[in-house]
Amino acid sequence: MATPAQWIEGARPRTLPAAISPVLVGTGAAAYLDGFVWWKALLALGVALALQIGVNYANDYSDGIRGTDENRVGPLRLVGSKVATPRAVKTAAFTCLGIGAALGIVLCATTTWWLLVAGAASLLGAWFYTGGKKPYGYRALGEVSVFLFFGLVAVLGTTYAQAETLHWTAVAGAVSVGAIACALLVANNLRDIPTDTVTGKRTLAVVLGAALSRRFYAALIGLAFVLAAVSVIATPWTLLAFIALPLAVKSTRIILSDAVGPALIPVLKFTGLTELLYAIGLGVGLALGG
Repeated sequence: MATPAQWIEGARPRTLPAAISPVLVGTGAAAYLDGFVWWKALLALGVALALQIGVNYANDYSDGIRGTDENRVGPLRLVGSKVATPRAVKTAAFTCLGIGAALGIVLCATTTWWLLVAGAASLLGAWFYTGGKKPYGYRALGEVSVFLFFGLVAVLGTTYAQAETLHWTAVAGAVSVGAIACALLVANNLRDIPTDTVTGKRTLAVVLGAALSRRFYAALIGLAFVLAAVSVIATPWTLLAFIALPLAVKSTRIILSDAVGPALIPVLKFTGLTELLYAIGLGVGLALGG
């Protein structure tokens, strides 16, 4: 049986900034529109965290039963390392996704029911990323999904749930946060190119190859900071997002240095922290400029 520490590691805490960041930016955009509602922000955060942990366990289960994780370089996988049974991990995934769904229903009931469509799509996207007979994560569509759900849907959904309207600053924030979240996945898949190629997992990194994947990572990070700079049209406070720039430069240098295997593991930490600091800066900046 897996220990509590192993379950926590299996939840992949380093990926949680991808759940927290869009809520921070979406809430900042709502405050910019004078629509901040603290308890709805907390509900949105609960939804995001539950779905992120749920999809991490779901990926652990699906990749584990396929044998994709038997020779991993990265963090612990519960099923692949055989410290937990597939059934236990699948149950953990469904439990977390269920919690996210329940919180999402409360949020919809207090805002508008059409948000259920976005919620249902998020749940399906979480499971079929690596689950089912034809997982889209094995067909080079993982980055598209991350951009959509951890960028556009999460940020704009958070903003609308509170302010019940949208603004171009929210859209810019959604694109920038989605871009950094994509960069996180690109770094992860770049590290796993050798094992994914052998096991038939056709990620975007496998399709593009290492060299193009490294440039793609740098372009995604650069896009986020360009959008933060453009957002000064709304308020100069958005430049607070640049507090994340030193970490972003550090992770990009590692990526562009042709590092491979374990040498890429710190990039996941640095990219996650970049996204979190960026979101704090941008969210606070939008709130101050409202």
